[in-house]
Amino acid sequence: MIADPDFVGVLLARIARWRQPGLYTIGICGAQGSGKSTLVAALAEQLVLRGVRTATLSLDDLYRTRTQRMHLAKEVHSLFAVRGVPGTHDLALGRETLDAVKRGEPAPLPRFDKASDDRMPIADWPRAPHGTQVLLLEGWCLGAAPQEEKALAQPVNELERDEDPDCRWRGHVNAALAGDYQRLFERVNRLVFLAAPSWDVVATWREEQEAGLRGQGGTAVMSPAEVSRFIQHYERLTRHIVATMPDYADLTVRLDERRAVTSVS
Repeated sequence: MIADPDFVGVLLARIARWRQPGLYTIGICGAQGSGKSTLVAALAEQLVLRGVRTATLSLDDLYRTRTQRMHLAKEVHSLFAVRGVPGTHDLALGRETLDAVKRGEPAPLPRFDKASDDRMPIADWPRAPHGTQVLLLEGWCLGAAPQEEKALAQPVNELERDEDPDCRWRGHVNAALAGDYQRLFERVNRLVFLAAPSWDVVATWREEQEAGLRGQGGTAVMSPAEVSRFIQHYERLTRHIVATMPDYADLTVRLDERRAVTSVS
């Protein structure tokens, strides 16, 4: 699995070699279900045990508020009611947070409550340690590059074909990714990419996650059909990341269907 102690040890050794004085930000990109959060938790635990002042943050914690996203869905495209794609994050909040951590402040670290589909109250946010040395920043599209505009014309699935026939939604997503997202990504010192074997495997991982929630009797759980539609929001950019990110990530970690590490390069 992705948090195997041997692999965590390999990454810890890399981080030790990479680190420089002051704040050092490690970005971790990986598709839904690839194990990003599990890996970040394991790395953070081991770094703290080694006396390294460490903070963690996810792009998921930087989502715009529900009210803001509903406004975006009304003014731009209804598909923006679903959080996740570029355009649904509060990048100003992200930049302010990273700047404060870089200054060494015990800055509040935003947290998003997916159950309520809204940002948690600031009083409930954890704080970065004073003089944070390593920030672990993860996200499914962290570090992604925009596509060429001509690549947007052909829909990649039924969602795009039927609900975005004029490319308005995916065009706005791509424009957002090409703009302020790149300025946020520039603050990452090293980018680690958890490479899934294929899009089909990613879809299977996401359904496995939801099936586990169904088995636990969770509320607001999606059916297999709902999961199938939901993941189509992320298919285009996920495919693009899998095809392009190995060319520029500082470290590419290839996973098999069971999320076991097969190679590191």
